[in-house]
Amino acid sequence: MSQSFSLTDSLSLGDLQVYLSRASRVEDGSVRLVSAAGVLAVYTAILYPRGLLDASPTVLALRTFALSEPVELDVVVPIRSLLDRIARLQTVPQPVESPVEVTVPLQVSTVTWAGISPPQGGWAPHGETDAARLENAARAGIDEVASVIPAGTGEQIVHRVRSDVWGKPVEGLDFVPAGAGFAAFSLGFLSADEPVALYETGPWTRLSTSRGHVLVRRKPWTLRA
Repeated sequence: MSQSFSLTDSLSLGDLQVYLSRASRVEDGSVRLVSAAGVLAVYTAILYPRGLLDASPTVLALRTFALSEPVELDVVVPIRSLLDRIARLQTVPQPVESPVEVTVPLQVSTVTWAGISPPQGGWAPHGETDAARLENAARAGIDEVASVIPAGTGEQIVHRVRSDVWGKPVEGLDFVPAGAGFAAFSLGFLSADEPVALYETGPWTRLSTSRGHVLVRRKPWTLRA
């Protein structure tokens, strides 16, 4: 398996840095890199269950990047380590249109969400929604979390509150948790002039724009007949 990947140009490298920087402010943990057919899929976790009794939905974000050449890659690495390597590359002057090789940091093996692989095919269109609906759900949830959690609250209580808030359905979209709106808003996937396409397959829902994708794995009891 490869220990590096080559993006098509420095603009793609900057795009990857922006995405990872935003993701690290939401969940400063790990990122999963999966390469197939000359495309790099970059998954980050926004919300996921921390135990058997945790009712949180799994909410993952996805950005894809073209590679200058195909590589075999499926690793989970710390976001901060990958951002550090990108930052070092950006200090070296290079032609804008030249490929940029990024070495892969040391892997981590204790990330539970990385064992959940969203399907790559079989997605059926399920209408669309507007960005404002998701942004409103995100802003309302952010305000609710801030008002409920006092300073100095323990990590377990914080996670429980966030799980309750982000597990609520978006108004008018009963099958989409507010955490999906939070992910799309926080990562800059929403645009006022672009609708958000919705897709479903099995227990998964996907929210897609030209800027990125949010993947939600719902609990079995939330699935519709």
